[in-house]
Amino acid sequence: MDVRRLRLLLELSRLGSMHEVAAELGTTTSTVSQGIAALARDVGTPLVEPHGRRVRLTPAGARLAEHAVTILTAVDAARLDLDPAAEPAGVVRVAGFETAIRRSLLPAIDDLSRSHPGVEVRIHEHEPLEAVDLLSRDDVDVVLTYDYNLAPVSWRSEHKVAALWAADWGLGVPSDETARDLGAYAARPWIVNSRNTADEEVLRILASMSGFTPAIVHRIDSLDLVEELIEAHHGVALLPTDRPTRSGVTVLPLHEPHVTLRAYAATRQGRDRWPPVRVVLERLSPRSAG
Repeated sequence: MDVRRLRLLLELSRLGSMHEVAAELGTTTSTVSQGIAALARDVGTPLVEPHGRRVRLTPAGARLAEHAVTILTAVDAARLDLDPAAEPAGVVRVAGFETAIRRSLLPAIDDLSRSHPGVEVRIHEHEPLEAVDLLSRDDVDVVLTYDYNLAPVSWRSEHKVAALWAADWGLGVPSDETARDLGAYAARPWIVNSRNTADEEVLRILASMSGFTPAIVHRIDSLDLVEELIEAHHGVALLPTDRPTRSGVTVLPLHEPHVTLRAYAATRQGRDRWPPVRVVLERLSPRSAG
């Protein structure tokens, strides 16, 4: 089995079209098509099928693409062992939530542009549930995700996870209010995330400990918009304590229990050995906050 043909199939599974594969590898669409057709003859089963004006992988093709990751990673590792001067090169697709992209990924990209210019990072902004789903479908290579100490995520055995940083969260309220206790806001409208369930789970735990059920009225993803609603007295919400807020919003610390957001970088097992992914992960260095 020709590893060059395997690479064509893997890139097709990642990029979605033969034209994009050709552009990525610096060849022609015809060469890509012929290579995948030859690979199909090698394995004795169709690997692609028509899908509108494009093609998509057959189930056998998708399965072989999964094997190709392991095979090509091993080949690349062997080449690196024989050629210590080899330079990582390729596209690394990263999905993550906004704060981690700003705090961890953008500095890493700046560093990579100087140290490994052949590595291209493509950014997809997604909340954790969305990002992990993309990772499970092999639509991205790395995810930046989070959980809370009161609502820990359950990772699957196929994931390899590294902790990045942590940040305490508190209760965001209008600055002109004097109440300092969570229970004092039991009757107020509450705001939670629109694209993830973790903060709602944490809120319900905290409210239960204070003896009330929160009235969740607004579901907002943007923290800036959450702050606008709080300042206008349209609700209260959990907010990070280390993030500067507008003058009309105060973030009260929470005690017994504390609420801590924990950020992670995750890949599928084995993918971190691919040199471009490895150098990206190396630059997502752990940091602490809060």
